[in-house]
Amino acid sequence: MLITDVRPWGGAPSDLTVENGVITAITPHDPARAGTGDTVAGRGRLALPSFSDVHCHLDSTRMGLPFRPHTGEPGVWGMVMNDRAHWREDEWDVARRATYTLARMIERGTTRVRSYAQIDADCRLERFEGVLAAREAHAGRCEVEIIAFPQAGLVREKGVPELIDRALSSGAAVVGGIDPCTLDRDPVRHLDILFDLAERHQAPVDIHLHEPGELGVFSVDLILERVRALDMAGRVSLSHAYDLGGVDEATTRRLIEEFAELDIAMATVAPARHRSLPLTGLTAAGVRVGLGEDGQRDFWSPYGNGDMLDRTWQLAFTNGYRADALIEHCVAVATTGGASLLRTGPARLTSTTDRPGVTVGAAADLLLLEGETVTAAVMDRSGDRTVLHGGRVVADALTLVD
Repeated sequence: MLITDVRPWGGAPSDLTVENGVITAITPHDPARAGTGDTVAGRGRLALPSFSDVHCHLDSTRMGLPFRPHTGEPGVWGMVMNDRAHWREDEWDVARRATYTLARMIERGTTRVRSYAQIDADCRLERFEGVLAAREAHAGRCEVEIIAFPQAGLVREKGVPELIDRALSSGAAVVGGIDPCTLDRDPVRHLDILFDLAERHQAPVDIHLHEPGELGVFSVDLILERVRALDMAGRVSLSHAYDLGGVDEATTRRLIEEFAELDIAMATVAPARHRSLPLTGLTAAGVRVGLGEDGQRDFWSPYGNGDMLDRTWQLAFTNGYRADALIEHCVAVATTGGASLLRTGPARLTSTTDRPGVTVGAAADLLLLEGETVTAAVMDRSGDRTVLHGGRVVADALTLVD
């Protein structure tokens, strides 16, 4: 395949040669090549790596359904119980909603997804099976890694660890945890179960952390102890962790250093109000950071539309970035940064000026996007997009390609 007249990361007009799903050559654009063989017309658009949404909840989405007023109560447990009271009322089952939402994500440029699948005493494996069905429906268009996620805790309700165990034997790739102190109120037992499951299944770990300040640091220190003891470096990620940057400067610096030492990755959803660890500081230390949309039009929140370009704008906005280099860095985090959470390797960002993903040897997972510059594309968020996965066009003009 030849992709003609594109500007990798906003650079000079170029033609990309793709073989077996990999970029094998990048040459100056030659108009004479247009229309020869298997050709994708870039039309002068930007060529960027496709998006990686590494924190979404395909099992809870209500996209595609009539808008429903928000009824959730404040706090994690109140939201969990509100979702539990209503999720079976939806006009579509979980599989259909997840499949619809994943299609919309692909159409807008996302080809790598890490999705939670809620597992608890109420839904058991029903929601997990719905996410499995969505992954199967879009096999070949998108990579989907499923987290077996105990949204209501691991020890508050009977039988949850056993259900997580079953999911990890049935297609889930990651074992999830959540707020060891504030939700389960038994951090040692929670983390013992979590890391035992991870060791048994040789699975990585992802932990939702909403806990504030010093309490969040306490939970993180317990997690770091287990990473060291079980030789789990490079296999643990923290999601949210809104408040870890709200403690004293020395603790913030220590956490960043230890995350770098133990290769603890982080996933952010670009929250409006936060005291997160600084994005630029994490990048400079070599900590892997990815971006996700979280819930999308669900019982937790009316926000989210399947478009990671919108969420990239939000990441830049909530961090107060104006400089082009920093806004482009947000794109790097949303694309190759997230990919590094799914498969560690050369996609790791170590500087705010790193722009990998459209180079010889890189996978041809690409987004061709209208925009004068990368920053302009983030601001304008055009619908003129062509999405490639594994060197094959999977969506064009916000529509799936069969």
